[in-house]
Amino acid sequence: DRVRVARTGDRLDITLDRPDVRNALDTAMRDQLVEAFLLPTTDETITEVHLWGDGHDFCAGGDLDEFGSFPDPVSAHHVRLRQSVGRAIHAVSARTTAHLHGACIGSGIELPAFAGTVVADSSATFALPEVSLGLMPGAGGTMSIPRRIGRHHTALLGLTGERIDV
Repeated sequence: DRVRVARTGDRLDITLDRPDVRNALDTAMRDQLVEAFLLPTTDETITEVHLWGDGHDFCAGGDLDEFGSFPDPVSAHHVRLRQSVGRAIHAVSARTTAHLHGACIGSGIELPAFAGTVVADSSATFALPEVSLGLMPGAGGTMSIPRRIGRHHTALLGLTGERIDV
């Protein structure tokens, strides 16, 4: 399992659980996150959803071992649209708090930006390195991040690949 889910009363805790690879988001983790966020959409007695990352980093972004594993970019994009973690988080955003620490890179900032509340500790750093790979942010960050920090800060992250701290 790449995601731990624990319910205590009306609270649901969802934790990224691949600390050995800095919680890099792979296909299995994506699918498990979508499944975990379906629970509060079907159970309104869950009034709080908390998203965590185990280990030193919240999420170092997409798992580079999977880059280029789809036959073509269109197929890869279609799967991400069909299994969208961002859409799943957005569906319960009013009840969701993302707790960020350490590296929050690529999807590691794009996805939590969909949460209603984001809490980052002093160790958190943020970057969108896709430009250095010739890519655009693909986990919904072109929508979620500008809503959270504005278009100018998003442009700084997305066009330069620079890392910023809290």
